Amino acid sequence: MLQTEGLLEAAPNRGAAVRTYETEDLDDLYQLRAVLEGFAARLAAARISAGDVTRLRESCERFVALRAEADVVELVRENVLFHDLILEAAGSERLTQMVRTVIQLPLVYRSYHWYSPEQKLISEHYHRQLTSALATRDAERAEIVMKEHVLEARDFLIAQLRVQRSEDGEEAA
Repeated sequence: MLQTEGLLEAAPNRGAAVRTYETEDLDDLYQLRAVLEGFAARLAAARISAGDVTRLRESCERFVALRAEADVVELVRENVLFHDLILEAAGSERLTQMVRTVIQLPLVYRSYHWYSPEQKLISEHYHRQLTSALATRDAERAEIVMKEHVLEARDFLIAQLRVQRSEDGEEAA
């Protein structure tokens, strides 16, 4: 199952290993994710309920209460929940499946290991801005903010991977 999802690479007579991604692959995945989640935010703005907005606000508050340096697993869970609430409000099962295919990689969890308190504040800002845009049913703003949020995460992840690879003596991709 992990191999079909692209998480493991199998090599004959060598077994399986966790797949590594080149910088260009990550850039492509995050750009695709930005388009898909941006569209989801646009759809959600037209379809969101008052209860959904309340759940997004509660998620924002829980996210704020977590600490970047100590609560990594909880940060990941809360971030996934926040994005899932938007997908649910968008009301498209096909879109949800497409987004999950793109982000089911171990990228989000891995990027949180590098999160500083400042980087967490940036995510908090985007979550609050998304919630605000969705609460006012501003589809264009919701789409733009979501795309910017995802691309900010991409830029951060790629920069951290380049630093790690250079420290490991690998050629920076």
